Amino acid sequence: MTVNFALLGAGRIGRVHAKAVTANPDARLVAVADAFPAAAQSIAAQYGVEIRSIEEIEIAKDIHAVIICTPTDTHADLIERFARAGKAIFCEKPIDLDVERVKACIAVVKQTGAKLMVGFNRRFDPHFMAVKNAIDDGRIGKVEMITITSRDPGPPSMDYIGRSGGIFRDMTIHDFDMARFLLDGEAISSVSAHAAVLVDPAIGAAGDYDSATVILETAIGRQAVISNSRRATYGYDQRIEVHGSKGSASAENQRPISIEVATSEGYTRPPLHDFFMTRYTDAYANEIAGFIAAIESGAAISPSGEDGLHALQLADAALDSVRLGKRVSLG
Repeated sequence: MTVNFALLGAGRIGRVHAKAVTANPDARLVAVADAFPAAAQSIAAQYGVEIRSIEEIEIAKDIHAVIICTPTDTHADLIERFARAGKAIFCEKPIDLDVERVKACIAVVKQTGAKLMVGFNRRFDPHFMAVKNAIDDGRIGKVEMITITSRDPGPPSMDYIGRSGGIFRDMTIHDFDMARFLLDGEAISSVSAHAAVLVDPAIGAAGDYDSATVILETAIGRQAVISNSRRATYGYDQRIEVHGSKGSASAENQRPISIEVATSEGYTRPPLHDFFMTRYTDAYANEIAGFIAAIESGAAISPSGEDGLHALQLADAALDSVRLGKRVSLG
């Protein structure tokens, strides 16, 4: 079966998903919709697809699934709309910035029996998946401590900062999901977070932070430490390490070219990837492949809407921890 897709939103992340869909032999990108005609036209011309309205895609018989890459404040409404239309739904994170709105959206998905995957692409990165496999195979024993480093090469635009929901809901949310993934879904019992404005005072003036450290703890004391920054002058810094009772497993930073040159002056290596579009190319491809496989087999979707909800709840707890200046317990 070939799964026919429509792309909703033709911006930066929309282009990433268009590339992943068109490269998959089991998928076909049929249509694109965007509020900005030029953006839709760019995708349509590159991949030879139709430009359609949301309304046309909603009732289209030749569309099996949609990929939602529109602004965050439209996600929940679109998920509900296409769930009722009988389409499978892939939605970029987050579902919404409000926990109660997310719960209501998930209820509609369950009521309609729709398939919903939330775009936590890092679960599908080959390097991170290899670490998870090492855990699942028992090679490092029981997980005790996790360290996640995620630092962007530079801050986004102030316009984006203003509507992103803040660093915890926009950036750290990926790391919250990765921590839960590596802990195999074990519940987080408390969150301790510290945040500051060290990169750009304008970010602070907008009510956000650009530098953050978070400690997640489970009921039995397992810990995940997350380090975030909106500035890494050396490139896109993405690393994880999992320490267990029998050893550890880690995934190092990736480079477009993985070589090392040694001379009398020392060892040198090429720069890191410059951002997520190239660092996570394989992850985006694997993510779409996993979504298609679940559609075809009827298997449970992962990451699910519930995964998106849990990550958002952790983001809210981290923000509460910063504002209150203390550890926040979760029910």
